[in-house]
Amino acid sequence: MKKTLKTIGKVLLALIGFILIYALCTYLLPKITISKEADTKQDYTIYIITNGVHTDVVVPTKTKEIDWSKEVKYTNAKSLDSASEYLAMGWGDKGFYLETPNWSDLKASVAFKAAFALSTTAIHATYHSKMVESKTCRKILISRDQYLRLIKYIQDSFKKDANNHFINIKTNANYSNSDAFYEANGKYNIFKTCNTWANDALKACGQKCCFWTPFDKGIFEKYE
Repeated sequence: MKKTLKTIGKVLLALIGFILIYALCTYLLPKITISKEADTKQDYTIYIITNGVHTDVVVPTKTKEIDWSKEVKYTNAKSLDSASEYLAMGWGDKGFYLETPNWSDLKASVAFKAAFALSTTAIHATYHSKMVESKTCRKILISRDQYLRLIKYIQDSFKKDANNHFINIKTNANYSNSDAFYEANGKYNIFKTCNTWANDALKACGQKCCFWTPFDKGIFEKYE
């Protein structure tokens, strides 16, 4: 009995230590800034947006480099104006996206699976007719070369079928008439969250970002 209690005590101490180290990292690492690449052209406008928890990267729907609507099809949304000029995309845990429309709907099983990379991931794609800068929507100007890198980063995040097409998730869990979900690559966990994905997107295209962050606040503090 004494040996069992001692083992439990060690496990609890290790768990507490891990939580404290993780909390310290979530506070300190977002403060380390990866600087924007110097002397680049301003060919395209992208945005980052947040709902207060989750960061999306917003790109032009159509440019000479790519027409996103060919794979993120308008017809996959409930009802959408095909003239929408921008497409917001975010990566995250599939269970969170499809089973948790509100935080009050969060199930312990969904949270546990997400935290420990036990479930699959999805990309949430939403079309917007226009973008308006605010505290929750920041404009970023990037070069063509940087945009090409961002395109590759995002495309690589989508899971593809045998014909190399994005895989639409058929669901009634849409948040609006202008969004849809797609199967994604990678595993969500406490070290790679939706905001880590967005931060890495900025890193991929040479923009100011955090060294690492699991939260949206770290990203948006760089663009205040």
